[in-house]
Amino acid sequence: MQRRTLIHTAALAAAACSALISLPAAAQGNWPSSKPITYVVPFAAGGTTDTLARLIGQQLGTALGTTVVVENKGGAAGSIGSEAAARSAPDGFTVLGGTVSSHAINVSLYPKLGYDPIKSFSPVTLIGTNPVVLVVAANSPYKTLKDVLVGAKGKQGGLSSASAGTGSSQHLAVELLAYKSGVKFTHIPYKGSGPAIQDVISGQVDMMFDTTVVAAPHIQSGKLRAIAVTSPQRLASMPDVPTVAESGVPELKDFQVQSWQAIFVPAGTPTPVVTRLHDEIRKILAQPDMQTRLKGFGMEPADMSVAQIAAFQKAEVEKWAQVIKAANIKVD
Repeated sequence: MQRRTLIHTAALAAAACSALISLPAAAQGNWPSSKPITYVVPFAAGGTTDTLARLIGQQLGTALGTTVVVENKGGAAGSIGSEAAARSAPDGFTVLGGTVSSHAINVSLYPKLGYDPIKSFSPVTLIGTNPVVLVVAANSPYKTLKDVLVGAKGKQGGLSSASAGTGSSQHLAVELLAYKSGVKFTHIPYKGSGPAIQDVISGQVDMMFDTTVVAAPHIQSGKLRAIAVTSPQRLASMPDVPTVAESGVPELKDFQVQSWQAIFVPAGTPTPVVTRLHDEIRKILAQPDMQTRLKGFGMEPADMSVAQIAAFQKAEVEKWAQVIKAANIKVD
């Protein structure tokens, strides 16, 4: 069921509206206020992608002199809404909130994906990245990543690792660890991070990779022990937790897993329109209060050019394709 929410902005003077309406959006880099922009969120309302859409959409509408409509089209890890956006007219009136799932992982998981994450879209903005952290129960015998690898080698089937579901970033993080280290783990999928992390806390599952947003409160309360973060550098919010690359395991020196949030438009959208969107959203994200909100989500704000985002996304697609193939992960 679609949920459409209007985000109202200040109305322009009637004369200004008439002037905008008479000019093509692609040519002028502006949007007639009589026609709203649809911001497609390919996930249910209330999640990070949805919240970001509402925060950005409100200010984007003001900057462009129009209204932004946030439309939730969830399902299939972001695939349903992404396909709908890909089929929309490339005229600047449709933008999409994409993630590592919808625009890097799904293409290797779903055999009949209705869009190409690269060919069907043009990137606009990389909002930010969110590393995951490897955690174990507070009373676990494992204190370092080397301890985890040694423990996994000594246990039939390897240590158990929970996730929010097959194909999730938590699942692929442990598969990447297995792929690079050559150590086996047993994946235990759940229907969401909540029940998964509770079973790690209770000791029913040995470990889990999860986002810092979900794991941090349990780490701070002493219910979980943080083993390593998957970012290139240590996090300011967890300065005492080493990165996976700092584990001293040569095979893991370039280990990185980052969930991320980005904005895309359908392929073929005129370059001036993409540029205008990129510039306006970049200004919004650079505001101190927005930076604070992003960090509150556990995200590391990003500032890339459109070309840099395209290269980043291509590398992500290729990386996860290798991991999914090596682990023989399949989703019906």
